[in-house]
Amino acid sequence: MFNNIIPAFIVGGLICVIGQLIMDLTKAKVTPTHVLVGFVTGGVILGGLGLYEPLVKFAGAGATVPLSGFGYTLAKGAIEGARESGMLGAMSGGLESAALGIAAALLFGYLTAVVFNPKG
Repeated sequence: MFNNIIPAFIVGGLICVIGQLIMDLTKAKVTPTHVLVGFVTGGVILGGLGLYEPLVKFAGAGATVPLSGFGYTLAKGAIEGARESGMLGAMSGGLESAALGIAAALLFGYLTAVVFNPKG
């Protein structure tokens, strides 16, 4: 059990530390939105180059849950879609591979908004 938890905690924590350091060291020139987009883009690039896969195998959820993992999922789906269906598969493969995660985020976000009263 700890063989899975510790690497996930370390890698997921390091990804978060990198994002926080980027925001702290740039003194508001880089907003959280920039960091989020950068992580997704970085995950797509590293996933497309095959460099993110070893991190996923090592850290599991520590590498797939952060936004860089979302980018990796998009890239992996696009590559698989392109292999199966060509250019059209490349366009739809990323969305197909990430659809479950997107749907879950929407559902749980909606349920949270219904159950709790935001202070706005």
